[in-house]
Amino acid sequence: MLEIDGLYKAYGDNRVLEGVGFTVAPGQMFGFCGSNGAGKTTTMRIAMGLARADAGEVRWRGRPVDEDVRRRIGYMPEERGLYPKMRVREQLAYFARLHGMEAASAGRAAEHWVEVLGLGERRDERVEKLSLGNQQRVQLGAALVSEPEVLILDEPFSGLDPVGVDSLAEALLQQARRGVPVIFSSHQLELVERLCDAVGILARGRIVASGTVTDLRAREAGRQLRVVAPDAPAGWAAAVPGVRVVSEQRGDTVLELAPGTDDQQVLSAALATGRVTHFSWREPTLVELFREAVAAPTGPSAGGPDATGSTAVAA
Repeated sequence: MLEIDGLYKAYGDNRVLEGVGFTVAPGQMFGFCGSNGAGKTTTMRIAMGLARADAGEVRWRGRPVDEDVRRRIGYMPEERGLYPKMRVREQLAYFARLHGMEAASAGRAAEHWVEVLGLGERRDERVEKLSLGNQQRVQLGAALVSEPEVLILDEPFSGLDPVGVDSLAEALLQQARRGVPVIFSSHQLELVERLCDAVGILARGRIVASGTVTDLRAREAGRQLRVVAPDAPAGWAAAVPGVRVVSEQRGDTVLELAPGTDDQQVLSAALATGRVTHFSWREPTLVELFREAVAAPTGPSAGGPDATGSTAVAA
């Protein structure tokens, strides 16, 4: 279990982290989401010993993360940390050696990841000659080549085309299948929703929502109703008491019901217009959950379990 426990960090008067905490279980894909400046990169840098927390601790398998443990973590920074004059395969073998692999094993691991990440035809090219997307693949390869026990990746999908996203996503899923905890930050929330078992949403230095995607959706379920009435005139739902129209397009209407509003009254109003081909409570997307979470106030006055900023996520 990777545990991020109550991290605080300030730079002068700028409080970057205020009690950030979550856990990532073996084999779990954890999406770390937040707006620019929310504190995601600072959290990852503290985990890797690149910044020092003012308070709190990072643990792996119950022990504090030290230099020995960090050698067993695959880390991908948002800013590329590659040697531009080195060739691709040579670069990956070098990073494998830095993590303690012997030369022969490092060479085999480098060759394996060159192929897996679709860099086979460029194995002997200098990194500086590669496109930004292929440099991103090499950077991920550097994190994976040492067969890490944990993966911490900061914006690993940035700059990739859809084919590159798919190949990298499959590589990360393979790591999770072999029991590696994988934590990655991303602004591509649809991708996080597709890949991750659990997510943590960070805003203003605090975890404001966390849990499995299913659980987060369930907490907000029952608020919006989707009604498809192909023959209904525009604006039909606006006249129903206790209903707010969220969106309406060609008979496909999303409604938000006020507390106490009877959904059967909505159904009756829809049937009065003609056919109703779909009528169900709608689960919010991760994008919608994110927008609501980061817009909500944080801190002790906000109330609720997330106000502490240390909600845990387990498998």
